[in-house]
This record gives sequence, C-alpha cells and structure tokens, in this order.
Amino acid sequence: MIGLWHAIVETPSMKMKLQFKVSKKAVYTLDMATEPLAIPIQIDTLLVEDNRLTARAKAFWMPGEEIEVRLAFQEEAFEGEIYIPAIGKLPLQGARGRGPHLSEALIEEIIPYRKESVRERSDEEIDSEVESLLGRMTLEQKIGQMFQVLASNFSFGNEVATDPPEKLIAEGRAGSVLGAFDVSRVFQLQKIAVEQSPHGIPLLFNADIIHGSQTVFPVPLAWSCSWDMEAIKEACAIAAKEASASGTVYNHGPMIDIGRDPRWGRVVEGAGEDPYLGALIAKAQVEGFQGESLFHKETIVACLKHFIGYGASEGGRDYNTVDMSEATLRNVFLPPFQAGLEAGAASVMNAFNIYQGVPVAASEELLKRLLREELGFEGVLISDYGAVDEIVEHGFAEDVREAAKMAVGATMDIEMATRSYEHLAELVREGSVAEETIDGAARRILRLKYKLGLMDDPFRYVRPEKEQEYHFHEDHLRASRELARKSIVLLKNDGALPLAKDGGKIALVGPFADSKDLLGPWQFSRYGHETVSLYEGLAASGIEEERLLFAQGSGINDSLEGGIEEALRIGEQADVIVLALGESSDMSGEAASRLSIHLPEAQQRLAEAIAALGKPTVLVLTNGRPLVLDWYAANVNAIVVTWFLGSQAGLAIADVLTGAYNPSGKLTMSFPAHQGQVPVYYNHFLTGRPLTEANKNLKYISKYLDGPNDPLYPFGYGLSYSRFEYSELKLDRSAIEGDEKLIAAVTVTNRGDAAGEETVQLYIQDLHGSIVRPVKELKGFRKLWLEPGESGNAVFEIGEADLAFWSPGKGYAAEPGRFSLYIGSSSRDVQAAEFVWTAGKS
Repeated sequence: MIGLWHAIVETPSMKMKLQFKVSKKAVYTLDMATEPLAIPIQIDTLLVEDNRLTARAKAFWMPGEEIEVRLAFQEEAFEGEIYIPAIGKLPLQGARGRGPHLSEALIEEIIPYRKESVRERSDEEIDSEVESLLGRMTLEQKIGQMFQVLASNFSFGNEVATDPPEKLIAEGRAGSVLGAFDVSRVFQLQKIAVEQSPHGIPLLFNADIIHGSQTVFPVPLAWSCSWDMEAIKEACAIAAKEASASGTVYNHGPMIDIGRDPRWGRVVEGAGEDPYLGALIAKAQVEGFQGESLFHKETIVACLKHFIGYGASEGGRDYNTVDMSEATLRNVFLPPFQAGLEAGAASVMNAFNIYQGVPVAASEELLKRLLREELGFEGVLISDYGAVDEIVEHGFAEDVREAAKMAVGATMDIEMATRSYEHLAELVREGSVAEETIDGAARRILRLKYKLGLMDDPFRYVRPEKEQEYHFHEDHLRASRELARKSIVLLKNDGALPLAKDGGKIALVGPFADSKDLLGPWQFSRYGHETVSLYEGLAASGIEEERLLFAQGSGINDSLEGGIEEALRIGEQADVIVLALGESSDMSGEAASRLSIHLPEAQQRLAEAIAALGKPTVLVLTNGRPLVLDWYAANVNAIVVTWFLGSQAGLAIADVLTGAYNPSGKLTMSFPAHQGQVPVYYNHFLTGRPLTEANKNLKYISKYLDGPNDPLYPFGYGLSYSRFEYSELKLDRSAIEGDEKLIAAVTVTNRGDAAGEETVQLYIQDLHGSIVRPVKELKGFRKLWLEPGESGNAVFEIGEADLAFWSPGKGYAAEPGRFSLYIGSSSRDVQAAEFVWTAGKS
C-alpha cells in the first residue's frame, strides 16, 4: 500500500478527486489531498492492519466533526469508503498514481469559446470603448461592477448574508469573483456573466496567490532572507503562470506591509522590518506577477496590500488599532508601496486598521489624497474582506449606508464580499454621492478588464490544457527548491554542520522530522500531500536508511504518550541529533497572532530531554515568525531557521544540512533575546538617554533591568560554512556636494574551507536632522561569491538620494550635515566611517 493513490467520487454538488499518500518509516503515515478545492486535512489517528487502513481527520470547516476513511489495498487498486461531514458516506474505488485531472473534460468543451487574433488594445482605444460602454449602462449596472462575490459558500472571514453567486452574476450585481480555484467553476461563472448579465461584461477572478499557486515557494518572510530579487521575481512569475492557467487573473498580493512585531501572524507574508529591502522586494514581486504586460495570458494583476500601516497593529494583534506619526508612516511604511506603484501595480487593497482615528477604508486623506493624488495611482482600489461594513464596527459610521458613502468617497472601487454598496444608487439619487464618483470606479474596473483582454476574449484564461502542463512542473519544482535553499538562515554552528558524509547515525527527532506541514499559510495547492518532508529529503540526499533513525517525540502543542522516551532511545544510538521543531502553518498568517513567541511547551520539554543526552544537536526550525531562542542558543550546537519552505522543503533543508549547499540567507526580521523586547528592530531611534557600552552600568538610561536591549540575532544576520573576514573600509573622499557621488569599498576575504556567498550590507546614519533619524538605515547590499582564500571588493556609490527622508517641514529631501557609513555582514557587525554632504549651489 506504500505510495500515491487516487479515487474519483461524485457528490451531490460536485465531482471530486481524492489523493492518498501512504508512507512508512518507524510507523505508517497517511497524507490526503482533495481536488478541485485544496482542503487542508490533518490526520489525527491512523490504524493499519495487514492491507487495511483506517484513519480519522479533523474537519476544520465543522468544529467537532471528523472525516473518516477506510481503505483496503490490493497491488494496483483499492476500495473503501469516506465519511465527510455535511456530505455523508461515499464509496471509494481507486488506483495507484495521481490520476487524471478533473478539468480534462473541459479541454474539448472550451474549444468553441476560443477566440483567435485578439490583439492588445492601445490606451486610447480602451478609453474610447470604456466611455461608450459607460454611456449604455444604468446606474445600477455600474454599481454592479463594484461588487466582488464569493465563488462558493467557503468564507475567508465572517459569513455574509447574500444571494448565491450565480444569481448575483446573472443580474449584473457582481463584477468580480473571489476564490474560484477550480477552472471549471471559472468557466461556469464566466458563461453566466457573458451570456446572461446585462451587456455581457466578463468577470474578474481573484485569489490570494501569496507564495505560489500549485507549486508552493517559500513564504515571503523566508524568501526575503535570500536577498535575491531575481529569484523572488521568478517565483512570482511561476505562480502567475500556474494561477492564470486556472482562470485567476487578479491576485490579492503581494503583501508589502513592514513588520516589526513578530507576535503579528502576518509577518509571514511580508519582507520583514526594513523599508529599503521591502521596497526592492515589492518591485520584484510586481514585476514577477505582472510581467511585461497584463495582456499576456500568463500574468496576473498585482495588488499591493495593505495600504497602509497594518503592520503596526498594537500588541501584534491582528486587526487591532494603529497609531503612528506621519513621519513613521512615510519613512517606514510607505516606501514599499511607492516602489510597487512605480513598478506598475494595477491594484491596491486597503488596510483593516485606523489611521489618525479614521478606518483606512473610509480615509479620504490616505486613499484619495495620498494614494491617488500624491502618488498618482490610477488603478483599481479594492477593499479587504468586509472592510466597508467594518467601518461601522470601528464606530466611525452609524450604519452600512453611511459606510458605503464614506468608502466610495475615499475612491474605493470594489467592495469585497459584503453588500454595503447596494445603498449607492439611493445615495446618488438623493444627491449624497455624485454619479461621477460611481463612473470613476466603474471606469477603472472596466479599463482593467480591457487591459487583461477579457472584454475581447472572456475565456482566454480558461486553459485546462495548460493546467496539466504547468501545475507542479519539474522546472517549477527546481525553482522552488533553489529559492528555498537561498532562504535558509544559519544562526549558530559550532562545527556540528554540515553533517558527516562518511558514516555515523543521525537521529531525526521532533514533530517536523517527517511532517509535510512545510508549506505555510496562504496556499491552496492540490499537491500538499507530495511535499517533501525532512526525513524524505535526507533519505534522498544519499543517507542510508540504517543511518537515519526517526522518532516524532511530541506533537506541536501536545505531548505524545511515550514520545520523549522513544526519542531518547534513538538519540542514545545516534552520533548526532537533528531536532526538528517549530510552528504549524495555522500558527502563522492572518488571524494567527501569538501572545507567546516561544516554541510550545511540549516541544520545549522534548528539547530539554534531548539536550541532556550531551550529543551534538542541530535545531532545524520550521516557523513563520521570529521566535525567542535564548535557551536553544545556549544548549544546542547549531540552529537552522528554515521557515516554511514550500513543496521542496525537505530537499532544500537536506542540501544545507549535508553541505551540498552552503547557507547564505540573512535575517530580514530581528530575533529577540526576550519576548519583553518586542517590538525590536535595528532601525530604531537613539532616545535622549541611549544605552552605550560606557554607561551600561548606570540606572537612568533607556534599558531593561533584567536583560539586554539588543536582539539575540539582528537584522541582516546569517552564518555560512565559509568564514568571511572584512577589512580595509575606504571612502574615496570625506565630503560630497550636491549631486556628487561618494564611493565606499570594503575588502571581504573567505577564510574558510568552503566556497560561499556573502551579502555585504551598507547602512547610513544621519547624525542630526530636522527630525530625529534612526541609528542605521539599510541603503544597499552586494553579493560576493568567494572561493576559499579568495578576496573580493564590495563597492557602493552614495549620493543625495540615499540621504533623503520625509519631514513635516521639508517633505522629501536630504539635509546637509555629517553622516556615519557602516558596511558589514549584518546590521550589528559593521565597520564605520564618516562623511559630510552639503547641498549644491542653486
């Protein structure tokens, strides 16, 4: 029964493919996947007797209910039954392998709907067509384009009382659809729109493609640690290629919020704490998703979210209050959005939070004046899920009618999920909302549909034949593995890594030792059961089965009966122990904030027992946020942060552990030394009583009584199997004026035995200004590949633009004065020099 199996079943409402992967190490394991909807299924209990298997799994959509599976296997086939809550008991007959794609039947059906020789229209042609169409539309029909409806009863938030999507679409009361992950469902709903709705206007199909479609890449916080813009861009391009084949044309991503508080679950979706690096990554993601043209069938709309300040939620609690100065808003949180807009992002999504006491969804100051008028954004502005209705919940609007007026007044084009905009027609007729405001929103939506080619070819993204070609393609898997390797960060290594190649037993211990929960949140892959686990990755690396011992040891949050005892038994037999601990995917992401950012107690007890053996121990961490690792830093020999690495996670981790790949990742969020430091980030201000080495024993300074100010592992930190030495920091001059450039260079030498890549980082501090400036700000980086004994120069050019910032009195400008320049391997480990900049003569 070992291997991959499939069965096709008919339910009262749909055709479904079930896939089962049966494996065996010390014990049998079962992984399940569903198609067309990728429903996460966590197996709770598994019993195997001869060729029979019985399993129970949680039904996350119905708390307290269980899925039950009973299978009996022969050599090439199986039969049995599955019980699914709300559906009932279904008989199963299946065979080995992945089985056919459910969309195969659609390949022939779609042929009559294909259109040839559809060309990309010019902006002038699009504008003309849109104005003509607007002239034929009623007020209600224009407003209909401003609604986004759910494709099914599945909800991404609170349930919404509304008509079925089929009815809304046929009546012209929807312009876009969220969550139609099945290409057949896209085809079905698009046919209704084109054949039944007024004017036959096609729908936009939206989805959250955050870090991959069917091939899953590392979560964004992970891939940011690669500091590799081209690899990130490629990951987004592959995601767009796979998603667009299934009909998705509009992405609810990238998320480009700056994150400084690791308690906030959504730090996993962003690029960390730095606005400079965040801006570069925002640009790379937009370019990856949108490609050279939105008209190309293998690109999708990039939607920058969440505008703006969401990452500053108080207490790290999702959806919570935000309160910050305009200087912080503009200097920290705005740069990634500016970069994304300059890269051509076609859409923006509002943030859930308030700013200056006003919910962003209702803020004319932020959405109309800052985003549209100052930054020049002319694309589609979409609400986050239910954000228009939530203007009432915030206490800013009396009812949803008033909320609709506020949101549309702030130039919100699309209301996601809820139906507050149904009041707009009445508001227009009574004169409370100008019809020109409705026209502006409808115009932007229709213009986007023309740019995507949908108005001329509504079914151009319904490509079931391309699904089969692109999804989980070998080339895509290779790209995922490569980016995963680059995303891994080595935090500690006293010589335990890389693992010895020539013998010795390895004990693989922990809840992530053989887990496939390595994809992270915000993914909807139908291939989750084929994720490569750490055990499978190490086995595939050539480590013989007799060398590779295994014990789960504990659950993620709960202890296992006899688990620690079994882990100690195999640990005693091993020469080195790989301790695979971490967070489950549902502990990160939206609505997954944590009071404690320590590893759960059950895993801590397991770690303490293993460490007591005194064997060389390597911590391999699966996580979606920085965690407090002070105990591990003191008690294990090596720490490897792997985040959630995606479909090829186990192979990528094995590459690093065995030395087949020399780790090069650098942290993009600081890891605190203690939870009480949070939020902790490198680009902070000094305060009037800063802590220094000279005054650290004094009382009346900005410090803690019971611990350090600094994080355990700072921004930019990451080790290698190479040992890089920095020397000879040189500036070509000590002062520059106006638009002159200063050249800074440092020599880096590889003093280790392995060839490797180092990311050399440049930071600048403005020593005094019209407003207080951070102690350091990242302004550039260079990657150097060095052989053992080889030296290389990292050269940086610094000019006026690198010194500019926003202040209330001067806007965006550089200010004359003295600056410190730092170059090094992290924000902490740097060499310093000073220079002066003066404004040029006017």
